Amino acid sequence: MSAPVPTGPVSPKLLLPAVLLCFFLGTLGIHRFYVGKVGTGILMIVTLGGLGFWVLIDFIVLLIGSFKDKEGLTLKQWT
Repeated sequence: MSAPVPTGPVSPKLLLPAVLLCFFLGTLGIHRFYVGKVGTGILMIVTLGGLGFWVLIDFIVLLIGSFKDKEGLTLKQWT
């Protein structure tokens, strides 16, 4: 079976790097910088990822495939 093809506009950013960045460097908000969300990336650095809560929420949202980039496009492509 092949993977389902996403419909509609999809972000050119890949989901796998974002998930890995969130898992390993989430408290620094590096995954947010990767998708172009510089402002919230800086806030994550200052708050250490919302003391971990913000990182956990982002990680879950990334895994279920609902995370959006700065243009509002959903990250759907794993590789």
